[in-house]
Amino acid sequence: MAVAVNEINASKYGRLLAKTLPAVIKTEAENERMLAEIEKLMDKGERMTPEELVLLELMTQLIETFEEEAYPIADASPHRILQHLMESNDLSQVDLLPIFGGRGRVSEVVNGKRGISKAQAKALAGFFHVSADLFL
Repeated sequence: MAVAVNEINASKYGRLLAKTLPAVIKTEAENERMLAEIEKLMDKGERMTPEELVLLELMTQLIETFEEEAYPIADASPHRILQHLMESNDLSQVDLLPIFGGRGRVSEVVNGKRGISKAQAKALAGFFHVSADLFL
């Protein structure tokens, strides 16, 4: 739920800012403190005030920025993504036979010994309901 800045009470928002002291996060301890503040707001659910919603958005952005820098995610190879999707969906290589045609081919793709063609990427995308770009 987006809240326009002109919909918030400046003095209420100022009190919230003074209480929580959101700032650029530089350490894990600061990140944990911000996460705890977010959890307190989230516990309120739909009872959050417009001021609390704006503060929640600010703190979320601060955490996202810190975590993107502190915990960069390396690009995963197509076969690693496939392995993850299979594991997440409790699937085995047999479940991918209709896409790849043979056990040997499935095994080679899953283990990264064979690439994934564009046609296979499209079929995998439809099967897992994700973008084909993940496999290319």
